[in-house]
Amino acid sequence: MNVTSTYEFCIIVPIYNEEENIKRLAEALSLYIQQASVKTCVLFVNDGSKDASLTGIKEVCSQHEHLYYISFAKNCGLSAAIKAGIDTAESPFVGYIDADLQTSPEDFELLLPYRNNFELVTGIRMGRKDSFVKKLSSRIANNFRRMMTHDGAEDTGCPLKVINTIYAKRIPFFNGMHRFIPALIQLQQGRIKQLPVRHFERIAGQSKFHLWNRLISPLVDCFAYRWMKKRYINYSIESANIK
Repeated sequence: MNVTSTYEFCIIVPIYNEEENIKRLAEALSLYIQQASVKTCVLFVNDGSKDASLTGIKEVCSQHEHLYYISFAKNCGLSAAIKAGIDTAESPFVGYIDADLQTSPEDFELLLPYRNNFELVTGIRMGRKDSFVKKLSSRIANNFRRMMTHDGAEDTGCPLKVINTIYAKRIPFFNGMHRFIPALIQLQQGRIKQLPVRHFERIAGQSKFHLWNRLISPLVDCFAYRWMKKRYINYSIESANIK
């Protein structure tokens, strides 16, 4: 048991070299927590940042209530950071948002009302404030992924998500996992709901994505997902006498 078990909703925030965003991020999240419809906390996951992100995280966690962190010894990647957050959280529901604040924590209020009826509630970024190249590569990757997975997800790259923690903890872990969260929930017969959310320009720090990890790598990962899907084991226990 850890402190996250006393909350209904835990927002996981992966951090990698985001020192310029930490204070602004903490302020936005703390403001949201005050008005959230359910008791909410934040779990920062420092993914082996090489800048002063960890120092900033420790500082804001000491200044604001309901903010917590874990920190990797070295950089392990976005999927590992999300998975570590899920593994650590003990709240009934977990959320996910990127540190760049291109989506707003306030929009969790659009997703949370559906949390009891769907195992995953995810955003669709409307009016994306990204470059033409980024939007085009995302569209190609999304279309290919839908063709390969049949998950029906319009915008799997949207970081704004609310997930039933039981289902989240059963998500198979592999590099690139974060791109397949809707499909991986559906493998468990989970239901998904998609809703439009706002999108904003990045105003501080630098994007960690480039052509390889925005387009080429997701296409390669689709084949890994197809291999895993054929071998995925899903079971439910009907009865038992273990107390």
